Amino acid sequence: GPGLLDACLAVPETRPGIRCPTGEARITPGFALPARWIIHTVGPVWRGGSAHEPELLAGCYRNALALARRHGARSIAFPAISCGVYGYPLDAATHIAVREVVAAQLLGTPLQVSFACFSDEVLGAYRRLLADIDA
Repeated sequence: GPGLLDACLAVPETRPGIRCPTGEARITPGFALPARWIIHTVGPVWRGGSAHEPELLAGCYRNALALARRHGARSIAFPAISCGVYGYPLDAATHIAVREVVAAQLLGTPLQVSFACFSDEVLGAYRRLLADIDA
């Protein structure tokens, strides 16, 4: 709603027109949502992998998890960042997401992490990856 828009517009620009550079994260109140905060991050557009996309995508997860911890969150949910119109290959993206979450869990107070899957294809990618880890 309008409160969220106002909060987003209140985030300082890092350069003209940019409030959250790719790979970084920002936090706003959750307003009417059943969440205390919304953590915003901008994933990379897939350009074939040679434009630092893996590092930028990893930064999205690392920075969002760090913000959640700093604000005392007990849980966080992630969509498949960059896997929609940004074209990031699903298997590569889910590998990065899980790797960064596991690494963060080992370094700090554990958070309950959910991966919000917007399609059966995304759900399948996460299930395959997590099954390989359990094996």
